[in-house]
Amino acid sequence: MMKEDELASAYAQVIRGRRSIRGFQSRPVPQAMLRDILELAMRAPSSLNSQPWNFYVVTGAPLERIREGNTERNLAGVPSSREFRGNEKYEGVHRERQVGVARQLFAAMDIARDDKRKRLEWVLRGFRQFDAPACIVVTYDRVLVGGDIAPFDCGGVTNAIVNAAWAHGLGCVINSQGIMQSPVVREHAGIADDQLIMICIAIGYPDESFPANGVVSERKSVDEAVTFVGFDD
Repeated sequence: MMKEDELASAYAQVIRGRRSIRGFQSRPVPQAMLRDILELAMRAPSSLNSQPWNFYVVTGAPLERIREGNTERNLAGVPSSREFRGNEKYEGVHRERQVGVARQLFAAMDIARDDKRKRLEWVLRGFRQFDAPACIVVTYDRVLVGGDIAPFDCGGVTNAIVNAAWAHGLGCVINSQGIMQSPVVREHAGIADDQLIMICIAIGYPDESFPANGVVSERKSVDEAVTFVGFDD
């Protein structure tokens, strides 16, 4: 059994080392490994142990059909039909952080501000779930729509998935561009009508030569985010 300091060190190594991966090897991910990752992730906390989540793990021809349909419909101007609520327009410091990571990524990929071709190529990569060899579509039970707890639980299990994947040598990027056209995703992933599509996770072996994979997004400090109450020191 690992000692307390060894356990803390191993955990910190995963958390601090993990980053979003947007370039993948074509190497297939074994189903058994994905099963192990999900088994670990499903130990995530869940309100009242409700465990509202379900997962559709997609690869091969069905994933290619999702990529193609999502891209074709988006380019044709079909409005997004994502099934979760999002903040489409951030302002203030939230917008600054959004722009900040975009600048990091574009600098890594040598995409100039006025280079429309490269910018379009980047957007298309998102529509294709960054060409990952597999994806995990996270859904939750439709009977729970309307409350905040089920999406909150899905966020917790999604965080657990990307960390468990990193510990297994896999990279992920949490990707909503790849599920903008939900009818396409539903059809080719076989998603049941009693499920609401929450998010998608592109997953695979990282391509270490892909420049954007070296980007580590900046985080605000503990002093900015945390208020300690009732402590003596």
